Amino acid sequence: MAIKIIMLVLFFAVMLGVGVYSRSKAKNVNDYVLGGRTVGPWISAFAFGTSYFSSVVFIGYAGQFGWKYGLSSTWIGIGNALIGSLLAWLILGRRTRVMTQKLDAKTMPEYFGKRFDSQSLRIVGSIIAFVFLVPYTAGVYNGLSRLFGMAFNIDYRICVVVMALLTGAYVVIGGYMATALNDFIQGIIMLIGICAVIGSVLAGQGGFLNAVKSLSEIPADPAVTTAALSDSQGLFASFFGPDPLNLLGVVILTSLGTMGLPQMVHKFYAIKDEKAVKTGTVVSTFFAFVIAGGCYFLGGFGRLFGDMEGVVTVLEDGTTKVAYDSIVPSMLSTLPDLLIGIVVVLVFSASMSTLSSLVLTSSSTLTLDLIKPVMKKDMKEKTQLRLMQVLVMCFIILSVVIAFNPPTFIAQLMGISWGALAGAFLAPFMYGLYSKNITKAAVWASYIVGVGFTILNLFVPMIKSPINAGAATMIAGLIIVPIVSLITPKPDKEKIDEIFKCYDETVVVHKSQSLEED
Repeated sequence: MAIKIIMLVLFFAVMLGVGVYSRSKAKNVNDYVLGGRTVGPWISAFAFGTSYFSSVVFIGYAGQFGWKYGLSSTWIGIGNALIGSLLAWLILGRRTRVMTQKLDAKTMPEYFGKRFDSQSLRIVGSIIAFVFLVPYTAGVYNGLSRLFGMAFNIDYRICVVVMALLTGAYVVIGGYMATALNDFIQGIIMLIGICAVIGSVLAGQGGFLNAVKSLSEIPADPAVTTAALSDSQGLFASFFGPDPLNLLGVVILTSLGTMGLPQMVHKFYAIKDEKAVKTGTVVSTFFAFVIAGGCYFLGGFGRLFGDMEGVVTVLEDGTTKVAYDSIVPSMLSTLPDLLIGIVVVLVFSASMSTLSSLVLTSSSTLTLDLIKPVMKKDMKEKTQLRLMQVLVMCFIILSVVIAFNPPTFIAQLMGISWGALAGAFLAPFMYGLYSKNITKAAVWASYIVGVGFTILNLFVPMIKSPINAGAATMIAGLIIVPIVSLITPKPDKEKIDEIFKCYDETVVVHKSQSLEED
């Protein structure tokens, strides 16, 4: 216990120290929200990766999907790396940085308002962002509580309050730069921790090959196996697992969704230069391979721990109920104290980095896109800064209240949040960076489909799984936006041409970066 407490205290001290150090770099709105658009390659890459992966992935998703799909759940991590990181940086990185600077947009709703010349889009976008970031935050707290209960046997509410106070402190003090620097430190902890944990868990099962052999001997589970594969053997150790189609839905939601999440895309706004884009693309992809691939790979062995207390419960009618969020903590409970301490810091790092991004995104969106335009357009910069700091604490308090009565499964929380946000924002944001023909009406259509379908599906389930429902809203948006743009009035050509001039500006580079004809 002493080892675990010492490691946590040191971790807390470093996080607060970074917040104090960053205070001098957050004296105006641009610095507080974007770090002055001067964030370098490694910090940008780690900020993206650590905001992507939290306790939701490590505890909730790894446990649930590892149980359902076995080792094939590793495909989710691979998809996160190739689509959620590599493709996101290639498609959005450079263009997002250039156009948001041209528009002087600091948030995603502000981008929509200025890109499509609509204050209404900006205001509604800010409301959508705020409302649907809350359930994601509750999921982050929920995952952390499971681990703390295993490691320290203390009340869940204490975990929530400590994490909320610490995150709120360094975000309020240092803004985006404090968040980004802490993300870098937390990312290093996550890389070391996940490798150590995987090695130790597999060693406890007699090594990798023995663990795979044991997993292959587990019979097919009718509850998670598609009918066509019901008579197959060794599904949980197979290449595509017991239910490839539902597995694909998870890959789409967790990978494609990053391109439409305000707190993820926000990282591209703050990029410093071309080197940050190139290096950030490589580093964030590697980070995702190790962290996401490692988490889902570890979760794939979850069924080997199904006999541990609290994982599977037999109900009165003879059916079984699986506590998905308890699977990974049960796997980790067998580790030595030193490793458990590392895991606690690892998950705390992942959770705090995500939470800090969420609260900073929410507070800046409410201030800049809702309160300032609607209530007081001439609000002074110092007032905006103070208001954002107050709203950081308000958002954290709200998320704590919700976290005290969390819904059942982490994965469902994230499915609802990501489905609505990415379903509403992904298509218009991405198309808006590339095409001059995307219309205001198309953005409204995407808002309506993304949010409308997510809410409707909660009350009248047309797609049973919130994960698959979220994936469906994203794909629907990618189809609907260009179709609606074809049949609705085109935007003002002169205004659009002026916006897109930012991509045509001439820059001079060395031949080491670009070969031209003599």
